Amino acid sequence: MNLFHQNGSESYWTKTAILKNQTHLNKNIDTDICIIGGGIAGLTTAYLLSQSGRKVCLVETHEIGSGQSGRSTAQVTFALDKRYCDLEKIHGDKKCKAAATSHLEAIRQLDLIIKAEKIECDSEKVNGYFTASPDDLSKEPLKSLREKSYDYLNQELEVLLRFGFLDCSITDKIPLLQGVSGPAICYPDQRQINPLKYMRALSNCIKRNGGEIYGHSHISEVFGGKDAHVTLSNGNRVNCQAIIVASNTPINDLFSVHSKQSSYRTYVISFEIPKNSLHKMLFWDSHFPYHYARIVKGYTASSDLLFIGGEDHKTGQNDHPEHCYTLLENWSRKNFPNAGKIISKWSGNILETIDGLAYIGKNPNDHDNVFILTGFGGNGMTYATLGAQLIHDQIVGKPNPNEAIYDPSRLNLKLAGHFIKENANVLAQYKDYFIENHISEIEDLENNSGKVYRDGLQIIAGHRDQHGHLTLHSAICPHLGGLVRWNQAEKSWDCPCHGSRFNCYGTVLEGPAVSNLSPVHIPHLSMVGKVKNWVENENIINQLI
Repeated sequence: MNLFHQNGSESYWTKTAILKNQTHLNKNIDTDICIIGGGIAGLTTAYLLSQSGRKVCLVETHEIGSGQSGRSTAQVTFALDKRYCDLEKIHGDKKCKAAATSHLEAIRQLDLIIKAEKIECDSEKVNGYFTASPDDLSKEPLKSLREKSYDYLNQELEVLLRFGFLDCSITDKIPLLQGVSGPAICYPDQRQINPLKYMRALSNCIKRNGGEIYGHSHISEVFGGKDAHVTLSNGNRVNCQAIIVASNTPINDLFSVHSKQSSYRTYVISFEIPKNSLHKMLFWDSHFPYHYARIVKGYTASSDLLFIGGEDHKTGQNDHPEHCYTLLENWSRKNFPNAGKIISKWSGNILETIDGLAYIGKNPNDHDNVFILTGFGGNGMTYATLGAQLIHDQIVGKPNPNEAIYDPSRLNLKLAGHFIKENANVLAQYKDYFIENHISEIEDLENNSGKVYRDGLQIIAGHRDQHGHLTLHSAICPHLGGLVRWNQAEKSWDCPCHGSRFNCYGTVLEGPAVSNLSPVHIPHLSMVGKVKNWVENENIINQLI
């Protein structure tokens, strides 16, 4: 299965770098460290551990880079999704400052890896600009929208300056936005890279250090403790001393971590623009749903590319996700009049934690030799890098100042109300068990679409492909029993509870589920599909006659 290209949704990066097919793991092997997940987090962790002399084995269900790292816009920045002035209220001054410092160090470490390994990944220094959306600010009637924006940005800048980011400043000029003035915070010397080129180079470095990498090898079970090992769906085992789950969302955790974070879909469109018509930079706003942007220079001799992302929504909780591309295009063309032909468009999955910081370290309620990296939000490049260093240090026994900050078992009583609200949202999704759709609705299902319906006691996910062939699966997600919903944009089944996703034929695409949707066979419905195809073909023949 090729995840790089899904029903017209293809990340631009796949056009720029080719990762050779990875060997399928078809035997039992022994290693020091087993790493699950072939994105930047897994690869960087494997790289650092192999540099320290550990024998590593990385296992990826699909292909290296086919997950969220390959669908990122690859902004490398210490400007976090959750602003520092808000994080300080949650975590306090010291932890918040340490979190900010850790992201700055992650940028430096990425630079060091690129330099040391002579990696060609289009790494560039750029400034980043964050502008506050007046709609998200104070509702005080006597203040102008501009003053409200300044108030919020000044709060954020005050924290940044206090933390030692002295080069940050407020500006009235945002080079990327034509005809729009600030205010905005300028974050100097951020980075942008080509993530697939970077991952390809890391893969080569790991193999050079004696590490093993396997693709198209699906993990079905994870066991920590003295007899630590992972089991593949083909029955083979990887025996190891420690296990690192770097699969975006933990596939080894049933509830504890998933109850503290939410899964979101995010959308990206790349537009062709005249060469040098826009400054090279990063951009974010605080609108809800928010937007982000970057520039890729030299798409052709006469053009560059503009990446615009946003229109996020909770996974499985949007009745028409295909409309998100339309909304994003409309916003882009309104704010960037020179945006031309659409070159590519794609979506990705991000995990947002309830307290705004990632979960990196030992998996809660598990053995001490099972580690996770998750909850990166929109800051996957820096979190993957600092997280890899943190996990490396925990395994080799080296002190790391960030261990407590990102501890996955942490709880914050200040956020008890938010925790209850988020989990109430999950519980509300189980209302779908009371759907009253009947079997007659599936008989009229159009080609290239899907629908969840009830047939007696069964709740079924029905999909009709472009040829009219009908496939039926249980609509019950194998993770925690949520009912999947049809995603017309990606032609997938998405679980609204914890973000598991399956392709139109029921095969798992993304965790936390590790198994496929169960197939269902209803003989008379199969005949309905055949009759429908025969009738359509008969009509075509009659028209030709």
